[in-house]
Amino acid sequence: MKVLVTGGGGFVGGYVIERLLARGYVVRSLGRSPQPSLEAQGVEVICGDLTDASVVSDACNGVDAVFHVAAKAGVWGSWESYYEPNVVGTRNVVKACKKQGVRRLIYTSTPSVVFNRKAISGEGEELPYGRDWLCHYAHTKAIAEREVLAESDEHLKVVALRPHLVFGPGDPHLLPRVIESVVQGRLKIVGAGRSRVDVSYVGNVADAHLDAFDALESRPEVVSGKAYFISQGEPVELWPWVNRILVGLKQAPLKKRIPLPLAYCAGAIAEAIWLIFRKSGEPPITRFVAVELAKDHYFSIDAARNDLGYAVGTKMDEALNLTIKDLRQRGY
Repeated sequence: MKVLVTGGGGFVGGYVIERLLARGYVVRSLGRSPQPSLEAQGVEVICGDLTDASVVSDACNGVDAVFHVAAKAGVWGSWESYYEPNVVGTRNVVKACKKQGVRRLIYTSTPSVVFNRKAISGEGEELPYGRDWLCHYAHTKAIAEREVLAESDEHLKVVALRPHLVFGPGDPHLLPRVIESVVQGRLKIVGAGRSRVDVSYVGNVADAHLDAFDALESRPEVVSGKAYFISQGEPVELWPWVNRILVGLKQAPLKKRIPLPLAYCAGAIAEAIWLIFRKSGEPPITRFVAVELAKDHYFSIDAARNDLGYAVGTKMDEALNLTIKDLRQRGY
């Protein structure tokens, strides 16, 4: 079995590759930068951009399956900076799979594709795609997910996974950014502080990718062309969860609060300033982040359990202990 992972040098992609290698598969990774650590494990690394159709086609040559994990994430940037890698890049992956005869494609999506500015409390895949977008990442991923699932046919079987707030050892984005904001005194509890959200331990997310891979082989008539929410299966109260991590890192827990309307207004002002003055980096707050921090966002994973055989292997306490230990070792 020979498998391609786009974004294999990234957080989730690296864990997926680890599991593929453990199965004895031949693994190839496509990314924009060299990955000597992957090469040291025997992974064939191809450097190139998703927007280069010829590079993507070559990367898909001779492989049996593709895990399309790579994407531009984040909450700030131009439309083009998200549309090109997330939509055009995904189109290139699908075209390359069909051209090269790839049989299975697992697409890493996000629950943000159903973002609608409202609280989501336990609903499942029946939720419609979002609207009133406040974030180019969510919008472009929704476009890409809809298109990639529509391409599923008798030759190329496709499934999409929607892991929510991925954390764990090696996390380069989510918790390091939270900690940085806390240290700088910028992060405050938004809203009433009782919002419940799904989080996803990275090892479980990687397991879900392999579950989807297996299900596309054993139950294609059930799973192909579908999207699945992935999480720990137990929503957490966001702010106590964050504070547990902060206390584990010898940081003071968050106590200061800001009402959602005020945070939303601050986000709108910050976005305007960043646009007008073309400031680099992300604004300290955006409207999208304000809404996400204040409202419930958790989903049913019954479909993933029933169709993919997904099980939460690493429970919350163990996942948090491993994560806190890793953050300490990295100096946080």
